[in-house]
Amino acid sequence: MAETKVNKAKQTPTIRWDDSKMRSVYANVCNVSSTQEEVTLLLGTNQAWRSGQQEVAIELSDRVILSPYAAKRLSRLLSGVVDEYEKRFGQLSDTEQQPK
Repeated sequence: MAETKVNKAKQTPTIRWDDSKMRSVYANVCNVSSTQEEVTLLLGTNQAWRSGQQEVAIELSDRVILSPYAAKRLSRLLSGVVDEYEKRFGQLSDTEQQPK
């Protein structure tokens, strides 16, 4: 029986984004924690409408759990998006400020 050699060059798979179950949420607050195995993002909305409150309620809406590898890719993607934003609209400060 003759052996046929097959070229096993890497081929990039086609990615199909399935958004049939996607939902959109707004978050103006996030918190991040991690273990050796995962990075957890907590997303929510600051419900404080007045300054000087003694207690601020943050309504958490979503928890996203990533592998450290996916978190690193997300970090790079977000950094690139923020860099592009700053090129177009100006430098952002590290402290949160609402647009006026």
